[in-house]
This record gives sequence, structure tokens and C-alpha cells, in this order.
Amino acid sequence: MMKAGVVQMTSSADPSHNMKALQASLHRLSEQGVKLVLTPENALVFGGKQDYQRHAERLGHGPLQQQLAELAHHYDLWLVVGAFPIQNDNGMLSSTSLVFDNAGHLRGSYDKLHLFDVEVADAHGRYCESDYFEAGDRLATLDTPFGCLGLSICYDVRFAPMYQALRAQGADIITVPAAFTRVTGQAHWETLLRARAIETQCWVIAAGQCGEHSKGRQTWGHSMIIDPWGQVVASLGSEPGVTWAELDLSMGESIRHKMPVLSHTRLQSQLK
Repeated sequence: MMKAGVVQMTSSADPSHNMKALQASLHRLSEQGVKLVLTPENALVFGGKQDYQRHAERLGHGPLQQQLAELAHHYDLWLVVGAFPIQNDNGMLSSTSLVFDNAGHLRGSYDKLHLFDVEVADAHGRYCESDYFEAGDRLATLDTPFGCLGLSICYDVRFAPMYQALRAQGADIITVPAAFTRVTGQAHWETLLRARAIETQCWVIAAGQCGEHSKGRQTWGHSMIIDPWGQVVASLGSEPGVTWAELDLSMGESIRHKMPVLSHTRLQSQLK
């Protein structure tokens, strides 16, 4: 058994403000003995193109990543930072999930594969992440003391084959940090998350942004932890906060033994 937690935030474009909120949340979770924590997408920088460019850092370098590493070490937990702007060798930015271990070492990362270029019936209207991020080109799994982590970010959750591939690579726990809009979140958030848990037979940990942000952006919140049978075992509402749950990885193993969905999959060549 292992305790995993999620942090739900109303982040802004100001990293110092967001960092203080994150630290307070990690303190609360550490007091409960939580050893794996997921933050929302854009936890430290949530704004526009200029904000991401101003605060972007090279992978594994920079003051913000150093502070995150120190927090993970101080609170003796593995910290999955939902998404952070990383400057790549070509000068472009990626929306990158960062994984720090409890010693403060950067152990893994994942560049968001599916960018949110859509129109939504809200005050913000048009979302086009490809204006300031380039898409990743690989899946990311990572072995940890708690099992194999499969990393994803927000809009990825609509692409089921990606999650099946993460499970095929050995994922036991799948992380879904997000900044789902209020409109799409109300309609689809929980349904998509539970579906991903059911079809992969993995634990799903999902952390969301919530509330009102700049430029009319409204996010849904409702962070949750879902077991491999698709049941929500911990959840939050529409306000900032934390929640946690005990994860029993043997549950997923038992379900997969009784219902070996992955080995039953057919037509894989047509799905590529």
C-alpha cells in the first residue's frame, strides 16, 4: 500500500505565488504520509505565450526546477509536476511533465503529445497550444518504488490508444495533470478518466486547475484518484485543495489476471 495525493490549484502567471501555494499543499500531504504527489498542468506558470517564454528553463536546470527539487527532498516524496515550460535545443518550448524523486533528483520527463488546438464555447473561445508549444514525439514510463508510472497531460486523455500503449509498456499508475476548461470538464472529465482506468486496469491520478484565470479562462477542477476497476476513491470539487488515497497495486494485478484485456486486444495493426 502507498499513499498518493493530488494538488488542485488556481495558478496564475506568477511563479512565486504559485510556488507558495504548492509548498503549503505539499506540507499538508506530507503530514498524511503521502509519498507520491501530482500537481496540475501549468502549476507554476499559467498564462500566455510571453509568460511561458519568460519563465521557461532548460530541462534539469534553472531556479524554478531547483525549488521543485528541494520541495520533493524536504517533504520526502516523489513529485510529479504536471507540466512546465521547457526550452528545447531548437529554441522551441515544450509542455513537459517533470518527475522528481524524494532525494530531489529529476528522474524523468514527458513532453505533451497532443496539443489543445480547439474552439470552446466559453469566454476564452479559441485555444491554440501549438502557438507556443511544440508537440512531443514519445511515450514516457518510469519505474519507481511504487510501481511503473505512465505519464500524460490533459488533452492526451481523449486518445485512448496512448493509454493502452502506456499499459503495454508496464504502467501501473497513470498520471493525468490537467487544466480542463469548465465547459469540457463538466461534460467529459470524469467519464474520460474512468474510461482510461477501466480499459488499462491501472490506477489513474488526475490533478486539475480550478477557478478563474486570466483572459477569461475558467477551469473545471474536480481532481480525483480512480482505482483499476474505474471507481473514484478520492476527489475534490471546484476549489483549490488536496486529496489523497491509498493505492494497492495488487488490485490492478488481480483484475488483469481475471480479465486479461491487453492480451485479448485484436485489430492492433488497424489502430496504428
